[in-house]
Amino acid sequence: MTDLPRRSLLQVAGACAALPSALLGCGKPSDALPVQAASPSVEAAAGPVAPLKIGFVYVGPVADGGWSFAHDQGRQAMERALGDRVQTHFVESVPESADAERVLRELASQGHGLIFGTTYGYTEALHQVASAFPAVRFAHATGPKAAANVRTYDSRTYEGAYLAGIVAGAMTKSRILGVVGSVPIPEVLRNINSFTLGAQSVNPRVRTRVVWVNEWFSPPKETEAATALIRGGADVLFQNTDSPAVLQTAQRLGRRAFGWNSDMRAYAPRAHLASAVIDWGPYYVQTALEVLEGRQGAAATWWGMKEGAIGMVSIADDVPAAVRDRVAAVQQGLREGRFAIWKGPILGQDRRPVLGAGRVADDVFLSGIRFYVHGVEGRIPKGAWP
Repeated sequence: MTDLPRRSLLQVAGACAALPSALLGCGKPSDALPVQAASPSVEAAAGPVAPLKIGFVYVGPVADGGWSFAHDQGRQAMERALGDRVQTHFVESVPESADAERVLRELASQGHGLIFGTTYGYTEALHQVASAFPAVRFAHATGPKAAANVRTYDSRTYEGAYLAGIVAGAMTKSRILGVVGSVPIPEVLRNINSFTLGAQSVNPRVRTRVVWVNEWFSPPKETEAATALIRGGADVLFQNTDSPAVLQTAQRLGRRAFGWNSDMRAYAPRAHLASAVIDWGPYYVQTALEVLEGRQGAAATWWGMKEGAIGMVSIADDVPAAVRDRVAAVQQGLREGRFAIWKGPILGQDRRPVLGAGRVADDVFLSGIRFYVHGVEGRIPKGAWP
């Protein structure tokens, strides 16, 4: 796959030229790894060296403005914090296919002692490679399972989704909210439901409609889905996709929307209501230090507002003060552990309880959500990932 790094670098260069400079965290050309064919003879010798070589595999381009952009901001924060103790490289736009295994294997064979795979769909590829390189540490974002040399990590994005819902419920006039969904895994269903619960907390009559695009990053499909939702009556849009296309579509059609994963305000300032953001930097710094110092670390990490990993930024000026105050109060409650988003009674679509009165959902419950709450219309697509 010797053409992948060149193609990726061209994508980064083009995107960096086109996007507002304040939003860009594009890696320097020296940061993008020149991936070469793996040599079987190197596999057994792979392991951490000084400086620690760290690889990142992104499902989208680093200039997507969303998910991969946020991960790359975390990578750069780690570089700043640890200096010459680490040497990082990234490979971007790696699909959730056989390409993922090839890229992960090449990173491991080239002496990277720590490798981050940043999407759920790398699960099987990452574990295949990890079993072949037991001396290499792997960390899998949103991954469903750990192993001897595989750690999983995630951010509580549903907290940002709930806060967005509070704003959406207050700002909608049609009482119809629209969500552009990526792929129907528990993570995304949890965010859609949390967004709806947040909206219902201020406006019990709201309904949420979802259009699935079955991809994480596809601006044309995201645009098409957002357009369909607006034509169907939605006046406030939310997304669980990785580009600013939904926000930009909302501005073009005179509606409102949110940024996701990073501050997307500059992409469509007239439509922007707020952005739910992720800060991956602290986790990346902690994990690199664990490897450098020979510590094992937690098998699974799930950080949220309490740990400073999740936030809401750039709330629009026209959002009423009372709504801002409510958002601030919930944020503080989440930081201090006094507020629970998933606290019963919560009903499913069929109006039957999915969480009993007074019960607070634990992480096992949250990680296994495969349903819509009451107020979300439509059906979850068949073949949803486990």
